[in-house]
Amino acid sequence: MTAPEAEPRLALDPARTALVLVDLMERIVALPLEPHKGTEVLATAEELASAFRKAGALVVLVRVERSGVLEQPPGSGLVAGLVAEGDLEIVKRTIGAFQGTGLDERLREHGVSTLVFGGIATNLGVESTARAAGDLGYDLVFVKDAMAAFTSAEHDASVRLDFPRLGTVVTAGEVRFSAG
Repeated sequence: MTAPEAEPRLALDPARTALVLVDLMERIVALPLEPHKGTEVLATAEELASAFRKAGALVVLVRVERSGVLEQPPGSGLVAGLVAEGDLEIVKRTIGAFQGTGLDERLREHGVSTLVFGGIATNLGVESTARAAGDLGYDLVFVKDAMAAFTSAEHDASVRLDFPRLGTVVTAGEVRFSAG
């Protein structure tokens, strides 16, 4: 007799859920990151984005632009091929993605109430955006293998200490959508 299969930790409603991927830009993905390489984070994020699109859920791609400069540094665009038709691209000028970007209004227009996070850096752009989202009343999910930081200690502090207080922490393999 085999053991019963464990129930998935999540049953996300695709009509009310968005995947928010923070700062997956060429120059940031190329940085030395821990505990996952930028390319590993990117691969996991791309798989998640594909699953979200297939389920009919919104994908939000956030990138940062420096204020007060005539030209952004090389590699400041999102990684080539990351954006698909129907995705929402947000340009931020602060650590978090809500301040002055219209992101909250755009999410509400789509009926979104749950945000699933990935990106770089775990303890900076991802956490700052998530904290603001929590303050705005969104339910939060953190995909710990779809993010990285400059050190493992920074990543782990967010994933083990902060994120469980703000929402649900999962792996990409645990992300599931509810049927119908």
